[in-house]
Amino acid sequence: MADKTGAELPKYHRIADALKAAIEAGDYSPGDRLPGENVLAKQYGVATLTARQALKVLRNEGLVETRKGAGSRVISFTPIRRHGIQRLARDQWGGGKSIWSADEERPVTIDVRVETVAAPAHISRMLGLAQDEMACARSRRFVLDERPVMLATSYLPSTLVEGSAITRVDTGEGGTYARLSELGYAPVHFREEIRSRLPTAAEAMGLSMPVERPVFKLCRTAFAADGRVVEVNEMTLDSASYVLDYEFDA
Repeated sequence: MADKTGAELPKYHRIADALKAAIEAGDYSPGDRLPGENVLAKQYGVATLTARQALKVLRNEGLVETRKGAGSRVISFTPIRRHGIQRLARDQWGGGKSIWSADEERPVTIDVRVETVAAPAHISRMLGLAQDEMACARSRRFVLDERPVMLATSYLPSTLVEGSAITRVDTGEGGTYARLSELGYAPVHFREEIRSRLPTAAEAMGLSMPVERPVFKLCRTAFAADGRVVEVNEMTLDSASYVLDYEFDA
């Protein structure tokens, strides 16, 4: 078997492609155990190391999970469908709902840490902070079905949110945007930038994922009515845990 350039695919890629096709065809259901390295090596006439590489490809793509003593099983996790536009509607957070609830009904565990920090230089520029001005940093780790799916840190000017619920772990109904509205700085415009890259070691550890699997890097900027940037939110998403959904009228 060759790729689109005519080059012969490595044996482990051909085995991985065959297993992916079997998963897609329903030959293996979520939770089913795949053949082990020794079985695959014998079936395809390859070395055990080659079979191990094939299974590693599937793990890196988020199709299987490997646990010591349990072999490789097809992932049973249902990806989160992230509604990129609807989730930020004012009716959502203004009605006391969390942004998360626009995407998911499954219960999520969120570990929150709030600090006053000297923001990274690019964040300070985006927020328009003075040289020595500090930022409120809200760092979160989202865990769904015992699986870490996202790391996020929101930066807001400390002088803007000082003394408000935004500086506490629990911001209350509607979250940060509802509290900004109460302060007179309701977000009226958002911009999100999305790119993909391999995770840093710290990101991979935080998301309990292999370093060979890409992450989605999202940066969202929230603007108040006067054009002021009131929040910059940097997010790291496990690409195997998400479908990015954008639906809008022509």
